[in-house]
Amino acid sequence: MATAVVVGAGVGGLAAAGALARSGWHVTLLERGDRLRGSGGAVLLWPNGLAALQALDLSLGDLTYPVLDGGIRRPDGRWLVEPGADLAQQPVVVHADDLHDALMAGLGERIEIRTGTEVTTLRSAAAERPAVGTRRHTFEADLIVAADGARSLIRRRLAPRSALASAGFTTWRAVVPWFRAPRLPDTVAAAGEMLGAGQRFLHASLGERAGGEARTGIYWVATAPGAPRPEPPETQLALLRRWFADWQSPVPELLDATKPTDLIQQPAEELRPLPRTFGFPVGSGGILLLGDAAHAASPTLTQGACLALEDAATLWALIRASAQPLVAQPLADVLAEYTAARWARVARVARASRRLGAMLQAQNRMGVRARDALLGRLSPRLLARATAASAAWTPPGGAEPAGPASLSVPGRIRGLSGGRSGRRV
Repeated sequence: MATAVVVGAGVGGLAAAGALARSGWHVTLLERGDRLRGSGGAVLLWPNGLAALQALDLSLGDLTYPVLDGGIRRPDGRWLVEPGADLAQQPVVVHADDLHDALMAGLGERIEIRTGTEVTTLRSAAAERPAVGTRRHTFEADLIVAADGARSLIRRRLAPRSALASAGFTTWRAVVPWFRAPRLPDTVAAAGEMLGAGQRFLHASLGERAGGEARTGIYWVATAPGAPRPEPPETQLALLRRWFADWQSPVPELLDATKPTDLIQQPAEELRPLPRTFGFPVGSGGILLLGDAAHAASPTLTQGACLALEDAATLWALIRASAQPLVAQPLADVLAEYTAARWARVARVARASRRLGAMLQAQNRMGVRARDALLGRLSPRLLARATAASAAWTPPGGAEPAGPASLSVPGRIRGLSGGRSGRRV
């Protein structure tokens, strides 16, 4: 029986562990936290993320809610992009804990789970089986799946040239449950976005109002320039209320209804350059980078969870299509095919997200004016092109997706961002 050790129990790690177990592998899942739990907040899933879940034989049932286009406004309420744009792709929103529960259900009963287990060592010598270790134990397997996040210790050992770089801003997110959620004016759509000078605010409804249900409510995301704040959540929330105090509804109401315990702060970072490969043959086995450990990207296109699910679905498809038993050369072939299937795809999404972020997060007066004018002239075509291309993906072995064949952002956005294309991402 083939064996795997999956490091990290986030979206990608849980999806990969469950897929491997359902393929007959003996899987050990290592999580440094004291228990397996959701990340809180909510997750936007685009059609590619939903397609990946379907390819993994997982379902969210009726736990997702459509995010209908509510347009984009300035902080004073004036429209930059009026609602009703016919975007080719629209996301759904799901509570992060509901997504976590669905992935947990996909694990089955044959997985060995070790919580409170922080990996501190990696064995990757060519003559030995790959292994990871803690201060007390060593875990070796045919395949090590590194799904240990953007600050992956395993990636740092295997691809030391790839490092996290700040995207120049920080994000905060929260779900305000319905029993605390304010009743918003009829003029405020169920989902929408506002753009200021270096600041953004997005909100989306998690279903109809149902008092007392912990996993319904209103999800919001705020961004502001600079590094993450070191202060406690109470102070961070006070700062957000001050920074967004003069913005139009629903921003002040949602911030006022948020509690410090709801707040999740996250730096906006990207991995540059991407590792040259995501798969590393080691002895008779190998190591594979998955999710943010392989390709952390700017959150502008909100594709992080979707790309991790794509990774897991791709790995599963390649393993099922490979020769059995999956050891030695067949596994090395899978690792090479995984990189070939994923590298160009995630590089395009990362590049487009970076360029779009540089435009949307414009701070100085000239940059803001240029952004607003650009949105007014080119939207919804501009936004439709970026979102549709990032969401156009079909699991390996499926039909080619409809829509753009490659992911790019118009040249005038590239001019604002200053980015250049190429393999170094």
